This record gives sequence, C-alpha cells and structure tokens, in this order.
Amino acid sequence: MSVPSISRHYNSMRWRMFATLALMYILVYFYRVSLAVVSEDISIDLNLTPEQLGNLAGVLFYVYAVAQIPLGPLIDRVGPRLMISGCGLLTTIGGILFAMAGGLATAMAGRVLIGIGTAAVLMSIFTIFSHWYTRQEFSRVSGLMVAAGNLGNLAGTAPLAFAVGYLGWRSSFLWIGVLQGVVTLLIFLKIQDRPEKPLEPESSEHLERPGMLAAWAVIARNRSFWLLAAVAFCWYGNYLAVQGLWGGPYLMHQLGFSREGAGKMLLWTSIGFIIGSMLTDWIARRLFHSYSRTLLAGQLCLSLLMTGFLGWLQLLPHWGLILYFLGIGLTVSTGVMIYPIIRSMVPVSMVGTGLTSLNFFVLMGSAVAQQGMGIIITHSGGYSTEGFRTAFSVPVLSLFLASLLFIFARNYPTGEQ
Repeated sequence: MSVPSISRHYNSMRWRMFATLALMYILVYFYRVSLAVVSEDISIDLNLTPEQLGNLAGVLFYVYAVAQIPLGPLIDRVGPRLMISGCGLLTTIGGILFAMAGGLATAMAGRVLIGIGTAAVLMSIFTIFSHWYTRQEFSRVSGLMVAAGNLGNLAGTAPLAFAVGYLGWRSSFLWIGVLQGVVTLLIFLKIQDRPEKPLEPESSEHLERPGMLAAWAVIARNRSFWLLAAVAFCWYGNYLAVQGLWGGPYLMHQLGFSREGAGKMLLWTSIGFIIGSMLTDWIARRLFHSYSRTLLAGQLCLSLLMTGFLGWLQLLPHWGLILYFLGIGLTVSTGVMIYPIIRSMVPVSMVGTGLTSLNFFVLMGSAVAQQGMGIIITHSGGYSTEGFRTAFSVPVLSLFLASLLFIFARNYPTGEQ
C-alpha cells in the first residue's frame, strides 16, 4: 500500500471516529441544557419550588464534577473507549429513570446517574484526540467537537420544546434514553484508543505514566493552572446559568415569552456557540497568536454581555434580543481555549488527568451557579425582577474578576506568527 493511500486511510479512520464520538457528545450536551425549556412542565408535574428545581439541575453537575477526580487517572490507565462505553450504559439507565420519575427523589437519582455517566465523555474524547491528532491539530479538532456537541444544545431548545408539546416531557426523555443506548454500543464497537504508531515523536514527553498523586502534584504546583481553573469555573457557570436552566424562566417570567418562544430565543445562543467554536481556533492563530489572550478577550466580552440580565436586556426589541443571545453564544465559545491551554501544560502521558482536573472546575461552576441562583431567586422575591437581578449578579461579577486575575497567568501561544 502506498504512502498516500495509507494517509487517506488514516484520515478517513480518524474522522469516522470523530463522527461516532460526536454522537455521544451531542447527547451529553442535550442533558446539560434540557431543563431550561421544560422547567415549567417538570416543576408542575413534580411539584417543585425554584430552589428544588435548581437542586435538580445542579446535582448532575456536582456529580459530574466530583467524578472527574478518579476519572482522569482511570482514563489514562484503563483507556478512553472503555470509560466512555461503561459510563454510557449508566447514562442510558439514568435517562430512562428520569423519564419515569414520579417524584423529586427518583428524578434526582436519574440525574445522578446521568451525571456520572456523562462525566467521562469529553475528557475521554480529548484523550483520544491527543493520540490521533498533532498538537497543532488539537485546538482545531477540540473546537469542532464542542461545535458538534452544541447540536445537542440546539436539540435541547426549540426542538425539545416542540417534542414536549407533542409527546410530553416523559416520552421525549425516554426516546433520548433509548438513543443513548444505541450510541453507547457504537462507541464500544467502533472506537480505537490510539493509532498503531505514535503520530508525533514522544521523546520530549514523559513516557512513563506517573501515579495518581504524582500527576495531581505536578498540576497543583502550576500557578497558571489555578488561574485557568478560576476562569473555567466562572465561564461555564455563566453559560449554564443562561442556557442550562435560568435563561428560560427569565424569558418567560420577565419578557413574557412562551415555552416555545423561550426555546427559540435560546436557540440563538446555541447557534452562536457553534459558529464561534468553529472560528475561535482561527482567531487564536491569526489574530491573537495565543490561546490565552483569546480566552481572556472572550471572557471579558462575555462578562459585559451578561450584565444584560441585570436590567438592560428588557429594553431590547425582539431583533435586538436575537443578536444579544447570538453574541452570548459567540463569546461563550472562546471558553473552549481552556482545552488547548491545558493540553500544552501537561505531557501526553497524563493528559487525561490534566483535562479532568480542569474539567472538575468547569462542572463545579455549572453546579454552583444553577443551584445557587435557585436559592437566591427563592429568597429574593421568586421569579421577580429583583430576584433575577440579584441571582445573575453573582456569576457575572465572578467571571469579570476571574478574567482580570487571568492576566497574571502564563501565556500559551499557538506557535504561529
């Protein structure tokens, strides 16, 4: 077989794997954001207060975040394919249990299983990418995967609202659970952890895999990691505050949108995220020549836009709201720069540990934001203007401060001038 044909075969194989892995990540994203447009239906059906709804949304992310601690070393040692497959089975069970829940306790149990089951997916995917793509390719392909995952974000907005109106929320989630099982089987059968030969010479990497404690010690001693973790915590907390739960109730209670109307408006955030995820790597390489500076600029812009929920968002006309939520998605997409940054921080032998250590803060930010805002809304006048303003002010201010502190982190250039 000639060298060109080997190259074509290799590229074809890794992009087929990309498509299969993307199916799984689309479902992960769907579960993250799906409560926003069905919050009213679930609250009425299960008789939930805003605080209980926030707890139901937040528990998935708490479990997801805590699961990152053992998953990183497990991914490095057991292998990402087996981790995704085993966790996918848990997600299938959790999704079906959630669809059949008769009360808060059962719904929480389903969300816990979904949280555990989805916890390994993205970091396992990125670990696979670390072996199948070069460092230069990693930023682009990780951004493409996040863009693909946002198709699940899209599905969790207007399409889900339509499906719930037609089938009801229980049947809609039941079908998603069945689809999860099918995709899990595909992952087990079709994915290969690494190519037969390393894509890049590994002499510059630490080839011996460090123990769990040793790997964490290397990461913990890096000051830039903690500054990056603070940005990651606040970045995703702000995004899920809007897209994962409270953006829907805000649009319905403050701006008078219907469930379907709120879903359609939040759809623009997903579209912005998808577009931005495909452009961010190009911006980092051609405009800022730095992953770090791209992340910083994007998060400062996101902080500015998020102040809309503190009052001025209600002044915008309908077309202005569309541009606003599109802008939220575009600026949120710069957060994917955290992944090429952490990939540059650690050797490939412990990339799973590095990715999951950072992802712990990503998901903890989501959990704290959604649950914390539910508590604030409950104790600040319910679904009132004051309640939403007070609740949104916390993640907005936190992101701004974390972004300012990130100025003191090490700069990670793209390697292109």
